[in-house]
Amino acid sequence: MSTTGRHGRHTVVTGGAGFVGSHLCTTLLDQGYSVTCIDDYCTGSAANVAHLVDRPGFTVRRADVTKGLDITERMEMVFHLASPASPIDYLRLPVHTLEAGSLGTRNALALAQRHGARFLLASTSEVYGNPLQHPQSENYWGNVNPVGPRSVYDEAKRFAEALTAAMASARGVNTAIVRLFNTYGPRMGSHDGRAVPTFVRQALAGQPLTVTGDGSQTRSLTYVDDTVEGILAMAHSDLAGPVNIGSDIEFTMAELADFIIELTSSRSHIEFVERPTDDPAVRRPDITRARGKLRWEPRTSVREGLEQTITWFREHPEA
Repeated sequence: MSTTGRHGRHTVVTGGAGFVGSHLCTTLLDQGYSVTCIDDYCTGSAANVAHLVDRPGFTVRRADVTKGLDITERMEMVFHLASPASPIDYLRLPVHTLEAGSLGTRNALALAQRHGARFLLASTSEVYGNPLQHPQSENYWGNVNPVGPRSVYDEAKRFAEALTAAMASARGVNTAIVRLFNTYGPRMGSHDGRAVPTFVRQALAGQPLTVTGDGSQTRSLTYVDDTVEGILAMAHSDLAGPVNIGSDIEFTMAELADFIIELTSSRSHIEFVERPTDDPAVRRPDITRARGKLRWEPRTSVREGLEQTITWFREHPEA
């Protein structure tokens, strides 16, 4: 299907068949953009964009960003989201994760450079590692174990940020960096290892909710619609970033598990299991910059977002 026509403003989304990427593609189409979705389906899914394939202005291409991007249609923006993002996926695909952050980022930047497009890198709160600063502001350099099991994702994104900044300063590419904090919502994989889909799947099945360690470690949860709004606010700004995109409301994992048991009316109980190596003890963004510069902050309450997520998992048990 053509990427032009009545949708004259063209965008490219790498990793567009992934969890966040598929929601971003939907919103861009709703806003009148044409969208070329690039995904190799190593972690994304054709099912995530099945509702888009017949929409005017949408094209999906199965391609590996590490091999190059040969799109010739003019474009206004390139959103680079292609990367395994859940612990199970990036531990299963360690080299590919590093290549997506290095070669993939280089190819996506080159595409934006050729077309004079604005380039947005979806980085991650994982660049802060197991943080010694709390909450984490954008000027914090992080505490990452460069050879630990999580380093393949952490360091891939840290390199991607460095490359993005270098291409802006040395080659004049119009770039932006957002650091996404823990995002949840419909289309997550129920077995991808992240807390929300794991707890929801277990609660709906009446299984014990497996909380790692003593459950005191914290995360800050952002509903996917709010994350996408933050990404687009950054894309439409003139900021280079990085800018944190996330909620500053913090939950312990034990609190989150209890909340999901309540919302699902499950008879499940919590079972404590071994905590993974280098698992961050705390995670909460300082979003002063996003509030002040982008006029953005999350709007969806955790209760509302979890209820919508639970409903989706009830309706999609195959996820």
